[in-house]
Amino acid sequence: MSSSCFTDLAQQYIDGEWRPGTGSWDIIDFNPYDGEKLASIPIATVDEVDQAYRAAARVQRTWARTNPYDQRAVFERMLRLVEEREAEITEVITAELGGTRLKAAFEIGLAKEFLRDAAQLTLRAEGRILPSPVAGKENRLYRVPVGVVGVISPFNFPFLLSIKPVAAALALGNGVVLKPHQDTPVTGGTLIAKLFEDAGLPPGLLNVVLTDIAEIGDAFIEHPVPKVVSFTGSDKVGRHIATVCAAQLKRTVLELGGNSALVVLDDADLDYAVDAAVFSRYADQGQVCMAANRVLVDRAVAPEFTAKFVAKVRTLKTGDPRDPQTVIGPVINSLQANAISATVEQAEAEGATVLVRGKTTDNLVGPSVLTDVPADSSLLRKEIFGPVALLVPFDGEEEAVRLVNDSPYGLSGAVHTADVERGVAFAKRIETGMFHVNDGTIHDEPLVPFGGEKNSGIGRLGGESTLDAFTTLKWISVQHGRSAFPF
Repeated sequence: MSSSCFTDLAQQYIDGEWRPGTGSWDIIDFNPYDGEKLASIPIATVDEVDQAYRAAARVQRTWARTNPYDQRAVFERMLRLVEEREAEITEVITAELGGTRLKAAFEIGLAKEFLRDAAQLTLRAEGRILPSPVAGKENRLYRVPVGVVGVISPFNFPFLLSIKPVAAALALGNGVVLKPHQDTPVTGGTLIAKLFEDAGLPPGLLNVVLTDIAEIGDAFIEHPVPKVVSFTGSDKVGRHIATVCAAQLKRTVLELGGNSALVVLDDADLDYAVDAAVFSRYADQGQVCMAANRVLVDRAVAPEFTAKFVAKVRTLKTGDPRDPQTVIGPVINSLQANAISATVEQAEAEGATVLVRGKTTDNLVGPSVLTDVPADSSLLRKEIFGPVALLVPFDGEEEAVRLVNDSPYGLSGAVHTADVERGVAFAKRIETGMFHVNDGTIHDEPLVPFGGEKNSGIGRLGGESTLDAFTTLKWISVQHGRSAFPF
């Protein structure tokens, strides 16, 4: 990937203009694999956040009146641009995230699906006519844009998890201000702005501010313009955003952390379950909110499953994400790498058995497999955002249900069994927003409601849930006769 790409996109995108921020310090964009400095980005200030929101609000009024078929054409062009530039986007993901080729293909593929869905969303803000008990009255229900949406995206799947809410909000007639994670300002922010600009989106409708709370505090979420804030990230930050927005009666869509479990029942296809579990734990170095932090295995099949799981994990290549054979590339930064190493050390100190110990070199963290983790260990109830699997045996379904639900999170999960209906019955007992039978834990599709329970978030995106998230309902009544008033 040429350094000029990062240099060109290392700017703020406000009101249709590319310009440097006016803050007193810079965000430094690094390649997490080799430490190469990709760009230095002057940070956006509170004033520039205000300019971005004001621009989005101004242009949104015209966009909301634009013919939806003309709106759809923008998303169709955006999709074609992503397809035409997929090789370049892959290079950006690899350089800025340390994402493997496989991870980049997975992320871009899903982003394209959500762009296809956004093109159709432009035509789906349908109204209704409802009956009235009042003679001569017609009740019209209009679905209208909320106005402006603030989007805060994470570092792990920044291209997808920026496009998903941004495209949907725009397609439903809103303006958007996007704040990507400071570790992925290009992939999650300005690259997307450039693609939309080239696709013909009206200037000022989408704005991208590259900044940090150390500079702007709560200005992004406290600003009076945005009516909805969409955030993907940690539950700690999510709680703060929910609190601030609730005080201002703003709506939030919060996709937060997870502690998902993949459950292997006694009648499961073990070879298939191993494949699903290894992918669910180690995809994108384990930096996935839906990742299978815990792999629960019926004690009757635990020895055989464990042997096969460990054998497969040992085949996973850790190294240069540019190598097509690499499965596990670098984690996003040294803070994450150190936290993962500390997790393994904590487990071992608590008495866990280390079946596979991943070597840590700079930001490269090899896969680890742990078992015999004490039942009272905090590791069983927290999100481990890295390539560490916890194997947990259980005795029968009742114990499995209890163990899965013994978590403050409830995002995703999976169960493997030869009996599909047994799996569905099991899934119904789990306190999660999503659960999968005979599959992995990592899934996202445009037409289904994506989101979690408990500490894993509030709200959903996908299908009808997206309409509810980024539009509001307006009742307009028409009296065709004459109402009778009491005075």
